[in-house]
Amino acid sequence: MAAGFLEPLIADGAATAGGQAGWLARVRTDALTQLARDGMPVPRSEAWKYTSLRALDQRRYQRGDADASARAVNASLLALPGVDGPRLVFVNGAFRADLSRIEPIEGLELHSLARVLEADPDSVQVHLSRSFDDASDVFARLNTALAGDGPVIRVAAGRKDLPLVHLVMVGAAAAAELAWQLRGIIEVGEGAALRVVEHHVGEPGQAHFGNVFNQISVAAGARLDLLQIQNSTETASLTRRTEALLAADAHLELRSIEAGAQWMRHDLAVKLGGDRSRFISRGVFALRGRQHADTRLDVRHAARDTLCDIVWRGVADQRSRGVFHGAITVNPGADGSDAQLSNKNLLLSAQAEIDTQPVLEIYADEVKAAHGATVGQLDEQALFYLRSRGLSADEARSLLTLAFCRIAFDSIENDALREHVDALLLDRLPQQIEDFASEVSVA
Repeated sequence: MAAGFLEPLIADGAATAGGQAGWLARVRTDALTQLARDGMPVPRSEAWKYTSLRALDQRRYQRGDADASARAVNASLLALPGVDGPRLVFVNGAFRADLSRIEPIEGLELHSLARVLEADPDSVQVHLSRSFDDASDVFARLNTALAGDGPVIRVAAGRKDLPLVHLVMVGAAAAAELAWQLRGIIEVGEGAALRVVEHHVGEPGQAHFGNVFNQISVAAGARLDLLQIQNSTETASLTRRTEALLAADAHLELRSIEAGAQWMRHDLAVKLGGDRSRFISRGVFALRGRQHADTRLDVRHAARDTLCDIVWRGVADQRSRGVFHGAITVNPGADGSDAQLSNKNLLLSAQAEIDTQPVLEIYADEVKAAHGATVGQLDEQALFYLRSRGLSADEARSLLTLAFCRIAFDSIENDALREHVDALLLDRLPQQIEDFASEVSVA
């Protein structure tokens, strides 16, 4: 029986579910029923083994933000260097047309989910009808039951050379602590290409709970480049789920930086559903204070000659804790698959902790696969070498740590954006050494 954190949200959702379209009302009601029956995952749940939900379950949040459309937002939160194309802004889970920048572009549709549900709800039925049978997917169920807004992006078949699309999710200060839900849909048509930046920010002091669920489909021969920058305020809690389905010859390149929020969880599930589909992932979490970050990757090879190449780095300082679970499954019949996963982590404090768990399951023949994980400290010989060249101990430590993380983002072609990510990483390190950042190189 659901109680604690879920109880007021379920009650509020049940009171409003009846006002939806027929199929959507059924989907939301089913999700609420599952939540009420199963509640929060129990401590022995394998999916939540390293991330306790006890503190969250003791919190009480108000559902959504009735005043989101009128809240003042600092314009500096919305800007990213090198990004000046279309922009969709969501404040506490609600679309803000006044802060967004949408212009007609042939072959590119940009909408808010709330508007789509009013005008053509059946066009998103296949996405919103997604059900979750496992009780560990509690936040996916909650999003299914309550989310009413989010970005909807559609690219027509064959459309390329489109401008970079900027999605901004803002946690804005409010009188009460809020629980907001956001559902995003990205559809890239056959042979098309799209670049997206998903940007999470927050105003100082707000302690909201954000729940973001993005569903991505990349059609045959299409490509999506997605950069996720999670830099929400360190007093907030944020859980995200990213699901992607790739058709034949599709390509998804995803880069993620997890830096903000006090408590964060990111579930990334990718299905290589078509022959020769490819998934490239580069990511890093950089933690300090008492931050907690849990990243779970679940990549499934379901077709022939598919490829995944995953490199994630983690850094934990002070009393922070990082969790990484990287699972790759090669289904029967997925011969010729190539699966590579590497997760390396640095502890910058004796009180910090990182738990990493690579998992590889192979049920096919003629497969090339490798996975590995390490947790350690900075190389003393490398520190000695840098100090012998005139750097202080703090400068040497910061340079090595930045280089360790930077491998995930060196391939970003937008120079201004790459430099912004560098600066964000530097800000997370114990000592800032902007004067030396340009000297870092990674072999």
